[in-house]
Amino acid sequence: MKKTNDKTFGLELQLKYSYVLIVTFILGVQFIWAQNPLIRDQYTADPTARVFNNKVYVYPSHDIMCTEEKGRLGWFCMEDYHVFSSEDLTTWNDHGEILNQKDVPWADAEGYSMWAPDCVEKDGKYYFYFPTKPKDTEGFTIGVAIGDNPEGPFTPQEKPIANVNGIDPNVFIDHDGQAYLYWSGRYIHMAKLNANMTELASEPSIIANLPEEGHLEGPFMFERNGKYYLTYPHVENKTERLEYAIGDSPMGPFQVTGVIMDESPTGCWTNHHSIVDYKDQWYLFYHHNDLSPDFDKNRSIRADSLSFNTDGTIKKVIPTLRGIGINKASEKLQIDRYSAKSTAATLHFNNLQNTFEGWNIALKQNDWVQYNAVDFDKTYASLAMRVNATKKSQLQIVDATNNTILAEIEIPANTGWLEYEAALPQIATAVYDLKLVLKTGEASIDWIRFKD
Repeated sequence: MKKTNDKTFGLELQLKYSYVLIVTFILGVQFIWAQNPLIRDQYTADPTARVFNNKVYVYPSHDIMCTEEKGRLGWFCMEDYHVFSSEDLTTWNDHGEILNQKDVPWADAEGYSMWAPDCVEKDGKYYFYFPTKPKDTEGFTIGVAIGDNPEGPFTPQEKPIANVNGIDPNVFIDHDGQAYLYWSGRYIHMAKLNANMTELASEPSIIANLPEEGHLEGPFMFERNGKYYLTYPHVENKTERLEYAIGDSPMGPFQVTGVIMDESPTGCWTNHHSIVDYKDQWYLFYHHNDLSPDFDKNRSIRADSLSFNTDGTIKKVIPTLRGIGINKASEKLQIDRYSAKSTAATLHFNNLQNTFEGWNIALKQNDWVQYNAVDFDKTYASLAMRVNATKKSQLQIVDATNNTILAEIEIPANTGWLEYEAALPQIATAVYDLKLVLKTGEASIDWIRFKD
C-alpha cells in the first residue's frame, strides 16, 4: 500500500482524473452506470439523493487528489460540486459542475473543503446548501446557493448562514411547510429555517439522546408514516457505521433505535448517506472507496434498496455491487458488479494504473457469476462480450430463477482482451436474473451486451 502523503502517487491520480474530465468535456459523453459504484469517471462521496420532477437527483461532494499546490496531502480535497440525475436508476447523467469554491464570495478560494451538500425545493426555487471554510475565520460554516432548476445554475449568497458553525448540512421540510436545518460539529445541531430558506428562525440547539462517545456527523432526516427518522454516521468501534433514531417531531426528542449499515469490512473510515422514496421503493445512497482501495479519502457513491419492518424499524442494508435498477439487455452489463458469485470467481481491476476503467471477473471451470434484473424487452440475435480466454471455453447463460439454460456460447482461446460476438438462440422476452456458468475452460469477462 502506498502512503497517503506520497506526492508521486497523488500526482499520478490527479493526472488520471484530469484526463477523464477533459475527454468528457470534449466529447460531451453521457456515461451509463448501472451498478455500484454509480459513477465511475470521477470520485464522488457524501451523496444526497432527492426526487425532483419525477427524477432522482444526487448531489455528492467531489473528491480529488490533493497535491502540494492543492489542499493538504493525504487528506480530503474537494473544490467543486456536480449533480447527477436518473429516471431509471441505471442511466446517470452528469450535469457538470454546479458550484466551485472560487464562485463563493465568502469562502476561502483555496480551501478545498467543499464537503457534503444538500439541495431542497421550495416554491419553485432550488436551495443548495454546502459547507466550506470561510476566508476570514477558522473552522467551517454553511452557505446557500439558489437556482431555478435542480441541475442549476446556482448563485451563491453573499454571506453564509449566520450563527451556524459546522459541516454536513441537511434540510428537511415538514408537511406544514416549516423547514429545518440540521448540521454536525462534534454534536448534531438543528434549528428552524426562515421562510426565505437562507436564515435561521430559531436559536441552534444540540439534539439530545444521541451517542456521546465516538465521532458523530452527517445527519439526514426523513419522515415516514408520521415518524421522523434522524439518521447519521457514527464511529461505534473503528470506522463509521450508519445509525438512526426515531421521534414524533422533527425537533425530537429522538430515541436511538438501530443500525442501517455496518462498518465497512475493508476499513473505509467514512460513510455518509441519504434515504429517498422513489416510485414506492426506498433507497439508501452512501459511499465507499471502491475505485481507490488504498486511499479512503477518494470515495465513490453507491445505492442499495432499503426496507422497513412492520413496526417501522429499518431493516439493515447489506452493501451490494449489483446496486439498483433494471438493466436493459442491450446495455453494457458489467457482470463484475454481481448479485452473487461462486467462491472461486475473483475480481480484478482492468488497469491498476487507472481504476476508472473498472473491473473484470475471472472464471475457471464450473465457476459462475449471477447478475440480476436484466430486461429482455425484445429478441436479441447475438451476445457481445469483452473477454480474455486463456483456454477454449464454453459459457452457459442460465435463467437463475428456473435454473434453465437460455444459451450456450463457445469462446475461442485468445491472447489478451478480445471483443467477441456469438449468435444466440431465441430468448423469450422477460426480466431475468442471469447466471453465467463457465462449464469448461478459463476466461476473464469484463462486460457482456445483447445485440439485435
